[in-house]
Amino acid sequence: MKYPEALKKGDTIYVTAPSSGVPASLHGVLQQAVERIKTRGFHVRVGETAWMQHKAASADRFQRAEELMMALADPEIRVVMPPWGGERIVDILPLLEWEWLRELPPTWIIGYSDTSTLAFAYTMMTGTASAHGTNLFDLAAPIWDDTTKKWEQALKAPLEEAIYQHSSPYYQSSWDKAFEQPGSGFALDTRTSWKHLEGANTDELSGRLLGGCLNTLTRLVGTPLDRVQQWRSEKLIWYLESTGMDAAEIHRSLWQLQQAGWLDNAAGLIIGRPEGYSDTEDFTMEDSLRELFGGRLPVWYDADIGHMPPQWTFINGAFANLRFDRGEAEMTMRKA
Repeated sequence: MKYPEALKKGDTIYVTAPSSGVPASLHGVLQQAVERIKTRGFHVRVGETAWMQHKAASADRFQRAEELMMALADPEIRVVMPPWGGERIVDILPLLEWEWLRELPPTWIIGYSDTSTLAFAYTMMTGTASAHGTNLFDLAAPIWDDTTKKWEQALKAPLEEAIYQHSSPYYQSSWDKAFEQPGSGFALDTRTSWKHLEGANTDELSGRLLGGCLNTLTRLVGTPLDRVQQWRSEKLIWYLESTGMDAAEIHRSLWQLQQAGWLDNAAGLIIGRPEGYSDTEDFTMEDSLRELFGGRLPVWYDADIGHMPPQWTFINGAFANLRFDRGEAEMTMRKA
């Protein structure tokens, strides 16, 4: 694995919108997030696409790809952090010059939702670690909770240094309160309780991390960006989360990854709290996990990943040890 340089104060973070940009009504929140990051000692530059939104994307695919390529090639930019995810990042992936990017000094990409599609592809195509965690908009909050703020430590940590994370005490059950006052922070109102399927050796996991948003990663299966088979020699801990998917759609998506061989060498599977979820008749997500993996693969779910914050920061390609105990979890992650 190649790892970008450890982030340090004075480094530059670049905000670009390779998927969705920010409508005018929320420009103030975007600027608020930028100012909050500056107080941490970083320089922030904001690209044109971040301020735009048209046809379910920030701009046409060529402008989005060009701005992203510029950021990844700029030696002063250490981190690319989109404002949030979106719907159409797939449009730009065939336009990126992957061979050229592979030869450049690596840059951190961090985010979740549709941004995880880019981060995953970047790791697959260049062999460079990427981060799944907070997006820029989450950082507009006046106070960052202890789970969210780990993004900074994760990117700052030097090679081989242990990055420790513990499951959150509370999570946000709905975005309604947060949307009433954008930029005010999460409404962490429900006690967190990780769960796991019963089976052998489900309380400890070790392996390299890989994952992202289930809605979008499945779209990469069988495309030129699908390089998962190159990771066959590694034991992988897959982390996945979803938004707006019912139990049947989650089942079909996990089945697809299973049939495509992505999970052949899995050490375990961690599933985030599913946002916008509903059972399909009397079929639940837990039913799906038991049918697909029960007794064969350690599975933890309702984890701190994705669209029901707060969430851990996972580094694609990093080595991790995880432990589960009575609804709580902890992870030690290393850039190794």
